[in-house]
Amino acid sequence: MGKKKVVTSNGVEVHEKPLGLRIWNNRGYYIMFLPVLIFLVIMHYWPMLGVRYAFYDYKPVGQPSWTGLSHFQKMFGTPAFWTAFKNTLVISVVNLIITNVAAVVVSIFLNEMKNLLAKKSLQTLIYLPHFMSWAVVASIFSLFLSPSSTGLVNGMLFKGDTSKYIYFLASTKWWRPIYWLIQVWKETGWGTIIYLATLSGINPELYEAADIDGATRMQKIRFVTLPALANTIITVLILNLAKVMNVFDSVFVLYNNAVYDVADVISTYIYRQTFAIALPNYGYSTAVGLFKGLVGCVLVLTCNKISKKVRGRGIV
Repeated sequence: MGKKKVVTSNGVEVHEKPLGLRIWNNRGYYIMFLPVLIFLVIMHYWPMLGVRYAFYDYKPVGQPSWTGLSHFQKMFGTPAFWTAFKNTLVISVVNLIITNVAAVVVSIFLNEMKNLLAKKSLQTLIYLPHFMSWAVVASIFSLFLSPSSTGLVNGMLFKGDTSKYIYFLASTKWWRPIYWLIQVWKETGWGTIIYLATLSGINPELYEAADIDGATRMQKIRFVTLPALANTIITVLILNLAKVMNVFDSVFVLYNNAVYDVADVISTYIYRQTFAIALPNYGYSTAVGLFKGLVGCVLVLTCNKISKKVRGRGIV
């Protein structure tokens, strides 16, 4: 069997080297990549073998027994699961939209600033919340929103009239808006990084041409800046869709029994089914987790397909 022929970038046809020789010639790169590969296999792929327990009755005591699709039947017939599923989609999708819109707006605002010192100072201030743990963030906002004399928001709104105080984090009306507001405060600064990098790569000649044509600042943003950001925005949305179903820590530290109807998500539902009952069935928890992963995969592939039809290309 003859050697495979390949064409180089300058159009010269050469014989491809055997695979073993290519690996040996690049052995340094493979050795450097080996620790990363081992980490991925152990931490991400090896645990996937546990997916099989979604089809078993697996409890802390006794041997696992095959149950087929019974866990999925139980899951689809449980109202609490569907409440968590709906909340996950609503909370995550709305959060994805508003945080990206906020990041784009702030990025454009920072890009338009001419005072370099003020720009760098503002960037630093809006980046800082991202590095705070969710436990600290929850403590801060619980204090601010507390329905007591120490609650800054209630004190400002009702001037000490304790009868009107609102427990925002225990209200089904206020919990989601408060959650989205906290998300915007915490993550907008970090989300601006990739957009600012894109903005810095825009050809200055485009703005000069717009100035010659008499375009206003808003017109330059509309017809130059936003089109340049369009591909980045779509790419970020597609990548973040993979995390839509994985929301946990931000909800877990802020929710409570009073707001389960609007705040309980699939990850917190799995947590309670696993750790908050006397005799958990790990098989059922695994089944819910498997379903969550499949939905996330479908969301990413669907959005990528739409991107291909709209833009002519996707990222997967």
